[in-house]
Amino acid sequence: MPFARPVRSARPAVLFLAGVLLLAGCGSSGPAGSSGSAGKNGAAGPPVRLDNCGQQVAIDSPPRRAVSLNQGTTEIMLSLGLADRMVGTATWTDPVAKGLEKANAKVKRLADNAPSFETVLDTEPDFVAASFASTLGKGGVAPREQFEKLGVPTYLSPSDCVGKDNSGDGDGVRTEPLTMDSVYGEVRDLAEVFGVRERGERLVAGLKSRVTGATAGLDARGVTLMYWFANSQSPYLAGCCGAPGIVTDALGAKNAFDDTEEEWPQVNWETVADRDPDLLVIGDLTRKQQTAETAAKKIEFLESNPVTRNMTAVKKKRYVLLSGQAMNPTVRTVEGIEKVAAALRSHGLAG
Repeated sequence: MPFARPVRSARPAVLFLAGVLLLAGCGSSGPAGSSGSAGKNGAAGPPVRLDNCGQQVAIDSPPRRAVSLNQGTTEIMLSLGLADRMVGTATWTDPVAKGLEKANAKVKRLADNAPSFETVLDTEPDFVAASFASTLGKGGVAPREQFEKLGVPTYLSPSDCVGKDNSGDGDGVRTEPLTMDSVYGEVRDLAEVFGVRERGERLVAGLKSRVTGATAGLDARGVTLMYWFANSQSPYLAGCCGAPGIVTDALGAKNAFDDTEEEWPQVNWETVADRDPDLLVIGDLTRKQQTAETAAKKIEFLESNPVTRNMTAVKKKRYVLLSGQAMNPTVRTVEGIEKVAAALRSHGLAG
């Protein structure tokens, strides 16, 4: 997900005080409320140990003061019925998924974008999760090690580390194609951490059923798709192998930029026009970090710019609008499969 990554400094005195409060709070923590349970049916379960993105994560008891630093992990937690065990969320690109509005309203939003390290510590968290390595890295909220020095376990979405190289300056390079198995694995990991495994299995089963329903009988061979996330000066377009790759592969279509393994390469408009896709998948974002965040702004640009206005998809208004979360590796990637499948059918591009 292309986004700005501001560097924030931490005030030592504030961090020391927050650490003292945090450790005191963690020492007395335990399951709270009906969904603050562990194990299959609410009994406190054994400690959880995970190998997560190359780090060992130890959870001695189910978290009850969790913070989610990205919308993707937030929506998984909310979908698992964990709102009463969350004390903060951050970094939003879109309105919360339908059906989660009431649960989301119960959880404090620390920031629309990345919060400061101090702001997160002020919530006295006992668990911190993020969707992107950049969020829990240098230039993000804080490296994982900073939280773990204070006794706060962290979790990073496997979809942003398994088969991916994040060492460069961009949004990373895929060394192997992403699949929904990474997302399902994240759901199961978080369900295990919070001791609600059965809820996790139900959520995974529901997502798989939706994919099957959306793709049944669909034949989109030979159809080219292009995914534009944001920015009108130098647009971020999807490479071969991230979440848009999941959508494309599920539908049997072709990504116009399947020749790059970069997650979201920035491409000039002349190259975009030359690739001339059959259907444009457009990010409809509510955040305010880049130019042309909303779908309306993107379409206005496409239809007025002399380089793009003669593209096939633009002339025929073959657009499908997706939330940012549906274009990222999240539970809402399934929403992307459903909406693009419906658009292919409505435009007569697939059976």
